[in-house]
Amino acid sequence: MVSWLAAGFGILALLLTSVGLYGILAYMVARRTSEFGIRMALGAGRFTIVGAVLREGLILIGIGLVLGLAAAVSLSHLLGSLLFGVQPHDGLTFALAAGVLVLVAVFASFGPARRATAIDPMTALRCE
Repeated sequence: MVSWLAAGFGILALLLTSVGLYGILAYMVARRTSEFGIRMALGAGRFTIVGAVLREGLILIGIGLVLGLAAAVSLSHLLGSLLFGVQPHDGLTFALAAGVLVLVAVFASFGPARRATAIDPMTALRCE
């Protein structure tokens, strides 16, 4: 029962993480519309814009992973009695969790990145 509850909370946390990251990146893209328009007007390709937005998302998730993994390693001994078949400092589990978070971050970043490439440079320049 505890494992089902923990898995449910883990999935909920992953969903909240992806929605939060999507919201932050969508806001960032909306604030930088004119910048992306100017970059595209000066000849930046779509892959450059997508790369810039994905880089922002990966930087955010990287900071979160470093802080989260540090907290998880330091506090894992408190939950050691609830774990079955996994050691509190299992490196593979931490690596898989980090990999899943990075994958979710890439998928959450792709929507705002695609929206940033759909900006018409002339429309973005007129907004100024």
